[in-house]
Amino acid sequence: MMLMEPVTFSESGGVRYLHFGTELIQGAMRIRDPDEIYLEYNQQMMAWLLFLETKPGMKVAELGLGTGALAKFQHRHCPAVKTTVVELNPAVIVAARSMFFMANDDRRLETLQADAKTFVQLNRYKNQFDAVQVDLYDAICDGPAASSLEFYQGCFDILNSPGVMTVNLFSRHQSFDINLQNICEAFDDRVLLFPESHDCNVVAIAFKGPQLEAEWQDVSKRAKLIMEKTGLPTNKWVTGISRENARQENKLSI
Repeated sequence: MMLMEPVTFSESGGVRYLHFGTELIQGAMRIRDPDEIYLEYNQQMMAWLLFLETKPGMKVAELGLGTGALAKFQHRHCPAVKTTVVELNPAVIVAARSMFFMANDDRRLETLQADAKTFVQLNRYKNQFDAVQVDLYDAICDGPAASSLEFYQGCFDILNSPGVMTVNLFSRHQSFDINLQNICEAFDDRVLLFPESHDCNVVAIAFKGPQLEAEWQDVSKRAKLIMEKTGLPTNKWVTGISRENARQENKLSI
């Protein structure tokens, strides 16, 4: 039987935090606004919205649940989208529902207690998801819990074409280079990075499907629309992404 990490909580200044038995933060929620995505890097995990139009029948896989911030946000703001959450620890699923107000499963939300590493290798999920969000950390937080080339190739395989993956990485850790190298290999070097957020997280965005060419001003217009509809601070994203990535300064080409 696999030993699971203890799930613990703390509260400060109207914010509730999720921990896995240590002081390290695994997720957070502003109690008076539970559907808001509170942490900056968590917000950036929604970057697939910049590149894909939401439409009926669209599917998103969320690998690693945390407080359920992404699932809650998608449930509220993306009514056309079905989110499939994959979380290994049953206590995290219970905590997301009871302490962080995630909805119970319905036709737009499916929660699977499963190992993400196994999930991405299953044939039945090949080409099934328009976006994949990867945020897999354990109690030690010494880099993502899934980092291998095989894992990221699995993420590529379960994506539709066109498809977008967002991944939360730790920038100031040896795992960063390993993960980035494996993501680049699995996604044929079609990878963009956000600038490092204040908590040393860097979100990577990887692309599958046809070459993407767009003027940044058009991406900015879309970002503004998303901000008006959802409250996400997407107005800062375009400047950050265009500056952070070589050969992307003038237009988006990936």
